[in-house]
Amino acid sequence: MSPQAAMSPLARLARPEIVALKPYAHAAWLPSLTRLHANEAPWRPADDRSEGGLNRYPEPQPQALLERLAEVYAVPARNILATRGSDDAIDVLSRIFLRAGQDAILQCSPTFGMYQVAARLQGAEVIDVPLERANNWRLDPERLLAAWTPRVKLVYLCSPNNPTANLLDRAAVETVCDALAGKAMVVIDEAYIEWTTQASATTWLDRHPTLAILRTLSKSHALAGARVGALLGHAELIEIGRRVIPPYCLAQPTIEAALRALAPAEVAATTRRICGLLVERDYLRAGLAESRLVAQVWPSDTNFLMIDSPAAENFLRAAMRGGTIVRDLRAYPALSQSLRISVGTRAQNDALLTSLEA
Repeated sequence: MSPQAAMSPLARLARPEIVALKPYAHAAWLPSLTRLHANEAPWRPADDRSEGGLNRYPEPQPQALLERLAEVYAVPARNILATRGSDDAIDVLSRIFLRAGQDAILQCSPTFGMYQVAARLQGAEVIDVPLERANNWRLDPERLLAAWTPRVKLVYLCSPNNPTANLLDRAAVETVCDALAGKAMVVIDEAYIEWTTQASATTWLDRHPTLAILRTLSKSHALAGARVGALLGHAELIEIGRRVIPPYCLAQPTIEAALRALAPAEVAATTRRICGLLVERDYLRAGLAESRLVAQVWPSDTNFLMIDSPAAENFLRAAMRGGTIVRDLRAYPALSQSLRISVGTRAQNDALLTSLEA
């Protein structure tokens, strides 16, 4: 048997130089000992209120954080790579699997823009299979699979999708995972899954070694400024990811903020906040639907609403005069009249609706 044939499907998909890469050997993590091995300053800076001390390098892939993420996401800690938000996980995947001028990704537009940015930074091609606007941004697995070629190493499926706000059909996503098992990494971006009642695709990880799932604390856990995400996947993928990601990718204050946000009492409070925001989403949807500047409010499975506005410029100006900024989506080919609006507090939502009436 050839060495290539003996490799796992995941290793065959990865860049050979990454599979063979010897990771950087960071300073040993033995916090019970006096640290005279990492060239750190022995004093804390002024106003350092962190528990671990800003004068010390943080723990690479902090075990306490991995264990808490494992509890929240219901996967073993060995299947988690902690990252600087989902963007970092996308970058890690791009560096593992994409070779300049040889490989490609497949995405379903309109979707999160970082997939193609990260691919192009690696010199990879971007193949696009648009979602079906006429069918409420439906994913057509047959069209996607027809567009796949062996050059495609990463297939991105964002569910719920940003910016269209809809869940992709679970059966369609599973069809793609089954058809491409061992042929490509299927990456399911679940940044907004907490706003739905649908189960995570993590239950598929055991039978799909070439499946990866993206999660983040930026949205429902309100830590966008801390930059904490997670790449979930087969233990082999996580081991390769640890070779690629910088050894101290999460700052000490970020680690501590994440652990506080993931404490059981705070997770319970987050669940209550999500329920409250879904009420506000319905309130904002109803108010926008009554505005003469809005032609359509699309259904949403997220913490934002996408609207179509033939008078988008007037909408943007009115919102800004009232002190609110919303996201202009008109650069997307399929969204020539579309805007994206994050759901805020009742006061913030009322301020926007009042500005539109004015």
